[in-house]
Amino acid sequence: MGWMKNEDGLEKCRANYVPLSPLSHLQRAAHVFPDVLAISYGPHRTTYAQYHARCSRLASALADMGVIPGDVVSTILPNIPAQAEAHFGVPACGAVLNTINTRLDVDTVAYILDHGEAKVALVDTQFIELAEAACAALDTPPALIEVPDAHASVPATGRHPTYEDLLAKADPAYAWIMPQDEWESLALNYTSGTTGRPKGVVYHHRGAYLMTMGTVVSWRMVMRPVFMQIVPLFHCNGWNHAWMMPLLGGTLVCCRDITASAIYDAIADQGVTHFGGAPIVLNMLVNTPDSERRAFDHVVEVFTAGAPPAPATLSKIEALGFNVTQVYGLTETYGHVTECLWSDEWDALQGEDRAAVKARQGVPMPMMEDITVLNPDMTQVTKDGATQGEIMIRGNSVMKGYFKNPEATKEAFEGGYFHSGDLAVQHPNGYMQIADRAKDIIISGGENISSVEIEGVLMGHPDVNLAAVVAKPDDKWGEVPCAFVELKPGQTGDEAAMIAFARETLAGFKAPKKVVFQELPKTSTGKIQKFELRKKAATL
Repeated sequence: MGWMKNEDGLEKCRANYVPLSPLSHLQRAAHVFPDVLAISYGPHRTTYAQYHARCSRLASALADMGVIPGDVVSTILPNIPAQAEAHFGVPACGAVLNTINTRLDVDTVAYILDHGEAKVALVDTQFIELAEAACAALDTPPALIEVPDAHASVPATGRHPTYEDLLAKADPAYAWIMPQDEWESLALNYTSGTTGRPKGVVYHHRGAYLMTMGTVVSWRMVMRPVFMQIVPLFHCNGWNHAWMMPLLGGTLVCCRDITASAIYDAIADQGVTHFGGAPIVLNMLVNTPDSERRAFDHVVEVFTAGAPPAPATLSKIEALGFNVTQVYGLTETYGHVTECLWSDEWDALQGEDRAAVKARQGVPMPMMEDITVLNPDMTQVTKDGATQGEIMIRGNSVMKGYFKNPEATKEAFEGGYFHSGDLAVQHPNGYMQIADRAKDIIISGGENISSVEIEGVLMGHPDVNLAAVVAKPDDKWGEVPCAFVELKPGQTGDEAAMIAFARETLAGFKAPKKVVFQELPKTSTGKIQKFELRKKAATL
């Protein structure tokens, strides 16, 4: 229809247009939910009024230190209250939040601080030596603010100003600097960098705001949820959940060390209703001895993402009182952007059949415009559940681009979609299912073999805790599947028996030709570091 005629006087103004920002959620919550518990961590309890005041103090303190809008403030923190506060306090002074993975090496941390031009870094005392070493390598290092944690018995070193002292001197009534344009940068997150230097992914306020709204719809959330922050807040900003909680007057339960007992205790004692986590977290809960589990009388909703969880794991965890929804996303998409939305037609499915459907990555979440599987020429793949293509993503919760890297940004957005690098099939109902990362496909004698398929079979073995499959160079076939298997406590590995178990389900050429029993290397978010396994497989 085009524009209406006679639109004089219908322009945007302060009354009818406000740039979208997740900062608005906490501004509102301080008034609507002032006495509701916002943050819980050991003895630390803050209401929304107190939470807002502490975030305001942080913004005020940073401004007093010379941080101006557009500057970068980094954190090297686990999931403690200061990390949640940084998600509001840093952008509240107009700065850009850069949460750094606590497991990175000195060289990589130094690169991130330098590349992002961080002015200040908030650092947990456990990681202060890492930060000091990284800063020593820089010509213009950020100012370090130390964040001790008495609850975790991590006292201050005395070498740097401390977080609480900083807040105590600051203004709780500091006026927040809200974005004038919702496209303004909110956060800077760095990719894992397994194939070179990590890339800086830039988020905008609009994308994060819409992530919080879309997640509420997809997760069927109601008011006052109790959410446990298991996904590290340095990973896609914890899938944006810290920004989302004030929207619902929910309680954020911080979790510094991810253990089965910490999760079961929080569910039983604090009534945790929701959490997100990698499949390794589900596996940990499934394999916890009955004597160490805590009873609870409500269903706990779980978002899981990362490598597709094995059907065997999904089928076991439902029986324990957890309803798992598979989601999918990347750092470049603020976290999860697809969901395996449940269909009534699947209600009758049980056991492995039910779990197999739940392991699909599914359909776009509400804040996304289009996510589908395309051929290299950007045409739609046949939706037959067999034809592979690449997952392509378009929508508001896609990054602005890669910081200081226009070439990589242009390549990632070629054809009007973000190229995920994930290979998938699409079922007739449109649901997507990952086949593999493009780099994880094993090509043996000209045949494409999915490492995910083999891993799913091996995870069905009663003695297996985790399994990862990579390509092993082979003189005859080019490469063959090599399985690395982490066994449950007390079990011993039998390579021939494990290969025979796989061959009961898989075609002969898909079965692993080599099985190595060891603990699997993992990232801080529970993803298995396949690049380490590839290096080892090349030497076998």
